[in-house]
Amino acid sequence: MSAYIAVALTALIAAGLTLYSGFGLGTLLLPVFALFFPVEMAVVATAMVHGANNVFKISLLWRQADRQVVLKFGLPAIAAAILGALLLGWFVQSDSSLTYEVDEETFFKITPVKLVIGLLMIGFALFELLPRFRDLEFDRRFLPLGGIISGFFGGLSGHQGALRSAFLAKTGLSTEHFVASNAAIGFLVDLTRITIYLALFSAAGGQMGDFAGWPLVMTGAVSAFCGVLLGKRYLHKVKMTSVQTLVGVLLFAVGLALVTGIL
Repeated sequence: MSAYIAVALTALIAAGLTLYSGFGLGTLLLPVFALFFPVEMAVVATAMVHGANNVFKISLLWRQADRQVVLKFGLPAIAAAILGALLLGWFVQSDSSLTYEVDEETFFKITPVKLVIGLLMIGFALFELLPRFRDLEFDRRFLPLGGIISGFFGGLSGHQGALRSAFLAKTGLSTEHFVASNAAIGFLVDLTRITIYLALFSAAGGQMGDFAGWPLVMTGAVSAFCGVLLGKRYLHKVKMTSVQTLVGVLLFAVGLALVTGIL
């Protein structure tokens, strides 16, 4: 019962946050699922909840999505997500990591993936929080580059939203367009990486029908839907400057946690 409560509360709160910031659900839910599943299955379970949540957001906000942004960012993201997901399969096999040990007791474990993503998050956070950088906007010609970067790390670890939001928050989109476009692109990447994950899992001899965690996945998905509904109620009251601040704070906090091995 404690597992269901932990997953439900995390998904509810994180989904409400991710409606505005464009990320947070996967970042917060993955560690919770990892408490109950092997890490590779935790990534898959998180991807399923994340994908279902994006579908739900799109059903509510699809009219506000900027098609040009979705295409320029989303198509490169799909291609890069394939490479990232395949690399995840390699990391699962290699299991390389750095550890902090005292008297042969491991306190923190930092993988190369966490270190790289954490440093990128901290770097992007500075552009959101420092006044001299906050008013900068990326020209839309840089959207494909943002798609490649966020799509790759989305396929690799699921940490796609933070990097994607850092680019989209600077493109001059309104709050509604930002949220809807973010959800549409996130869904494209989720659909791609889930397909690759399942193919790799099947190639390794696994069967998703044998996965015992479906009830937890469903609990997370339904709770995330509720979080989106609560968040949408207040969407029109949120200014884009508030979104930028939220993105920056969460970027820095999660990035620091990844770099130090807390997450």
